[in-house]
Amino acid sequence: EYVKNNIDANGRLDESKSTENARVILALTAIGKDVTNVGGYNLLKGLDDMSYIRKQGINGLMWALIAFDAHDYEIPTGDVTREKLVQAILNAQVADGGWALNGNAGDPDMTGMALQALSPYYGKNTAVTAAVDKALTWLSGIQNKNGSFSGNEGTTSESLAQVITGLTALGINPETDSRFIKNGVSTVDALSKFYVDGGGFKHDLTSGQNMMATEQGYYALVSYYRLLQGKSALYDMSDVTIQ
Repeated sequence: EYVKNNIDANGRLDESKSTENARVILALTAIGKDVTNVGGYNLLKGLDDMSYIRKQGINGLMWALIAFDAHDYEIPTGDVTREKLVQAILNAQVADGGWALNGNAGDPDMTGMALQALSPYYGKNTAVTAAVDKALTWLSGIQNKNGSFSGNEGTTSESLAQVITGLTALGINPETDSRFIKNGVSTVDALSKFYVDGGGFKHDLTSGQNMMATEQGYYALVSYYRLLQGKSALYDMSDVTIQ
């Protein structure tokens, strides 16, 4: 019903935010629904134009690629290709090795998301492999003594969540890999400090339960759990049967 009430003639759920299509594609794929026929509409069609995806900056590029790769979806006719999306993400890497929403200084949140988007191409595409390795070195270098990461909003659980999800997408264990342990405190240990008794996560250590922090903290733990269980990465939904 939401799709039918909000989609436009171009198959878009928002005039400027392509991540609206991407996130619904991911959610429906996870529960085995056909994203090419949602009330008669193809949600992939809304992601067939590079200029539209670029409206949301690096976010749009990353999440469009994640959505397409979630179930190896065929990209509808248009000027969008996986190669273009990958190259645009690579072009956005800043000099220090990270990725940023704005400016020239890397941010752990955006870098974690970049790792998630590029992970299917790691070890297969030399440019991607080099870029990811550089990002991993940068992330290890900026990790705080308590295992956390500090970004544009200070030290937050969301930064940890994005890094954990990115590492697990690459098959890296964020609790045992020495690059992401400081003073005996792992990335997973650091995230646990933001947990709120009774359920949920804090945005920062001085606040209370936060909805976004809870959402991201939860799926970061799911991503870590899937790694431990030998399952596919969080956004690799090739194990889902589409009805």
